[in-house]
Amino acid sequence: MTPSRRRAAAAAALGLSMAAALSGCALPALPGFPAAGGDSGGVGFDDVQSATIQIEAVGTFVSPEEGGYEAAGRGSGFLISDDGLAVTNNHVVVGAGTLKVWRGGDTESTLNAKVLGSSECLDLAVIQLEKDDYPHFTWREGEIPTATDVYAAGFPLGDPEFTMTRGIVSKADTAMDTPWASLSHVIEHDARIRAGNSGGPLVDENGKLVGVNYAGNDQHDQNLAIHRDEVQGVLDQLIKGENVMSLGINGTGLMNEDGEGLGIWVNSVASGSAADKAGVEPGDLLTKMEGVSLGTDGTMADYCSVLETHGADATLAVDLFRSGEGVYYSGQFNGDAVEAVSVAQDAGASDGGAQGVDTEYVTVVDDTESVAVEVPASWKGLDTAVFVDPEGGEWAHIDASPDISAFQGGDWSVPGVSIMAAPTATASFTPEEWLSMAEQHLGQSGCVKDTEDAYADGMHEGAFTYWTGCGGVGAQYLMLSAYSTDGSYVIALAVQAVSEADLTTIDRALGSFAASF
Repeated sequence: MTPSRRRAAAAAALGLSMAAALSGCALPALPGFPAAGGDSGGVGFDDVQSATIQIEAVGTFVSPEEGGYEAAGRGSGFLISDDGLAVTNNHVVVGAGTLKVWRGGDTESTLNAKVLGSSECLDLAVIQLEKDDYPHFTWREGEIPTATDVYAAGFPLGDPEFTMTRGIVSKADTAMDTPWASLSHVIEHDARIRAGNSGGPLVDENGKLVGVNYAGNDQHDQNLAIHRDEVQGVLDQLIKGENVMSLGINGTGLMNEDGEGLGIWVNSVASGSAADKAGVEPGDLLTKMEGVSLGTDGTMADYCSVLETHGADATLAVDLFRSGEGVYYSGQFNGDAVEAVSVAQDAGASDGGAQGVDTEYVTVVDDTESVAVEVPASWKGLDTAVFVDPEGGEWAHIDASPDISAFQGGDWSVPGVSIMAAPTATASFTPEEWLSMAEQHLGQSGCVKDTEDAYADGMHEGAFTYWTGCGGVGAQYLMLSAYSTDGSYVIALAVQAVSEADLTTIDRALGSFAASF
C-alpha cells in the first residue's frame, strides 16, 4: 500500500481552493530578431492594436471549484508574421476543441486557428491563423533594463474593446515559479494586466516586443511577462509543431485552504498528446511523477523539474487522483496507460477492491462540520452526533451503514464506516492507543491480521492494519489512525466490508476522509 498518493484526500472531501499568490490572466468561462515566417518589418507603437488578437477557446474544461463545463474562455495573443503565426499562453488554448480569433478589436470577422506547438512549463503556445497578409510585431533588440517604459496590450475581462496599460520594468530578468509555469526568465512590471490579458504582448515605447504577459496580482501590483529571451529560445521549435517541456496538459498547481500543495490539477488535455494517450482526463489531480510529489509549493516547479531531468519523451511513472470517482490511478506517460489502484488490494484484499462495481457516493459531514467522508448513497443509516469516549473526551464523529443499529451493535454481517477526530490537546486517545484497542477487539472476533504498515498521505501520519476472516462470516476490516501532519488533531477511521462492493468503499473512504479543526 502506498498511501502517500493521497495528499488530495482532505481537500477533496471538504472543498478545494486556489490559494496561489498570483492569478492566471486567461479569462475562464464559469459554469530584436526577424519575425518567423514573414519579413523583418513590424508594426509601430501606434499600430499595436492591429497586431493584437483576442482568442476564444471553446471546449470541455474541468475546474477544481466549479467542476466540468463546456463553454468558452478568452485570452489574448499577438501576430509575429505576415502569414498568420501568433503567440499566446499555453493555458489559453491547450485542450480546446475549437479556437476563434478576432484581430484588433474587430468583432465582426472571426478567424479560425490551430495550435502548432505548446509548452505547459513555459506557458507558451504558437497558433496558426488562416493565411492572409497580417500586420505583425517584431522583437526589441538589445537589453531590456529596469525602468524601461512598457505597455501591456490585450483584451482584459473578455471585453472585445482593445486595452493598453502603461508601466515600467521593475525587475528586468528573474526566475519565477507560478501555478501555471516554471520559468527561468521573467519580466516583472507594473503595467496592469487582468484576466483576459493572458498571452498578450508587452511592448516598449516603439511597439517592439519585450515579453508575453501571463500572470498578475492586483493586491501587490505585480504583473509578470515571459521574457523575450525565453520565448525566442523555443519559438522555432513551437512554429515547427514541436512541443517543448510538455506532456499536453493545461495544468494548475493546486493548494488547499491551509496553503498545502496538493498536486497539479488538469483543466484540460490536448488530444493525441502523451497525457491523452496515458489516459489522463480533465479533472484529474497529478500527485506524483517518477516518485516525486508534485505541486508541493502550489506551482508547476516539481512537475517541470521532472520533465527537465528525464525529457518529455521518456517513460514517466505517474500517480493521480480522479476526484469524480474518488479513486487513485497509476501508470505511465509514454508507457502503460493509467489504471485504477485499489487501496484494499494493496492492503491485502483478494479481489482487488471491486473497482468495476458501479456505486453512487455521497459526502457525509458530522454535526460539528469537522469531519467528512464519502459513503455509498444507499447507506441511509447515519449517526453524525458528537461521540463521548469512556474517558469523557469528545470526538467529531460519523458512523454510516445500511443498518446503523446492527453496525453499531457489532454485527459482522453488516458493512459500515466509522470516523472520529479530535484536537490533539483534548483527545483522550493517541493513534497508537486506537490501534491497540482495535487489535484487542478484532483478535477476540476471530479476525486475522493480514497487513500492518505506516501511513502517510501528506496530511496525516500514522499507521493502519488490515484484517480478514472477521466474525465467522469472512468480513474484512481496515483500521487507520494518525495525527495530522501539523500535529493539531488525531483521527481514526474504520471500514467494515462484507461483500465485493464494500471493498470499493474502503478505497473511497480512504480517498475522501477529511478533518478540519
